[in-house]
Amino acid sequence: MFNTIKYEDLKGNYILVDVRSPKEYDEYTIPGAINIPLFSDEERALVGTIYKQESTEKAKKVGIEIVSKRLPKIYNDFLELEKKYGKIVLFCARGGMRSGSLASLLHSLGMRVERIKGGYKGYREYIREVLPKINEDITYVVLHGNTGVGKTEILKKLKIDGYDTLDLEGFANHRGSILGAVGLGEVNSQKKFESLIFSELKSRKTNYIFIEAESKRIGRVIIPEYIHNKMKDGIHIFVDADINFRANLIINEYTKSVKSNEEICNSLIRINKILSKETLEDYCTRVMNNDYEEVVKELMIKYYDPMYMHSANTYKYEKNIIVETIEDASKELEQFIDSYLKNEEIDNIF
Repeated sequence: MFNTIKYEDLKGNYILVDVRSPKEYDEYTIPGAINIPLFSDEERALVGTIYKQESTEKAKKVGIEIVSKRLPKIYNDFLELEKKYGKIVLFCARGGMRSGSLASLLHSLGMRVERIKGGYKGYREYIREVLPKINEDITYVVLHGNTGVGKTEILKKLKIDGYDTLDLEGFANHRGSILGAVGLGEVNSQKKFESLIFSELKSRKTNYIFIEAESKRIGRVIIPEYIHNKMKDGIHIFVDADINFRANLIINEYTKSVKSNEEICNSLIRINKILSKETLEDYCTRVMNNDYEEVVKELMIKYYDPMYMHSANTYKYEKNIIVETIEDASKELEQFIDSYLKNEEIDNIF
């Protein structure tokens, strides 16, 4: 009989395999898991409908008929995984029929497989219990600053240089502003957002985490209150840059990600409570003609900066950084936190 194991007890060289449908997998999964679905989205809907409207027995029969046609490919996929990993760990929604039946079959064929107890639901319960406890030990180094000063780019450079970071906007797949979803596609779900946070904090090297200041909501996800409160109590850094640097950064970021200028215009219309209809129409005309620079600068001066500075003035900053290049700003932050930790170490000794 195959082994059923709790997520928190996983050890060694293993690969997680989510056997749910592609749509379920895309909405949320365990970070690092790959998807080998038993059913397509349409097949899952069909089996579910039969289960609800007809009978459990017929749903099982239809499910078996569907999966049996796919078994040779599924088996080959798992054979390839077994060559690379010490064991294969399956899960479905609740650790029920999908993962259980497949794990039983693969085990009977001699494969090293296990199943996560409770499936994704069991993992989710573990996250909700453990993430607040992990957060208690964290000191957040919070980067504040107006739109376009390069906070996200600095976080990426710090991560490359080996420092612990938490990219909340990246985990949300949203930039946190009115134009935050432009060019990024579907915003992540709350469950996926929290799973990515947990995965990053679990693998941290220290308890000092660089993070960008955010309002509690990013797109459609909400930063858990215990994390948001801990951010408020963190070490606060103010990051600034001249308007030309900021405009160039924003233009590069948005124009490389959008499919069309019309996507930008459709988002601009959403700030009609702040800026007049005539102003927004003028902006859209310029954007459609690829005339971005003055639009971006005016948006910063008239919309983003006043809105941001209203909340930014409530903090006491340990350091102010003027960004000329992302590399130099990141190095200055690294020197700051290295010195901070060294002084803290001395204080603890004496």
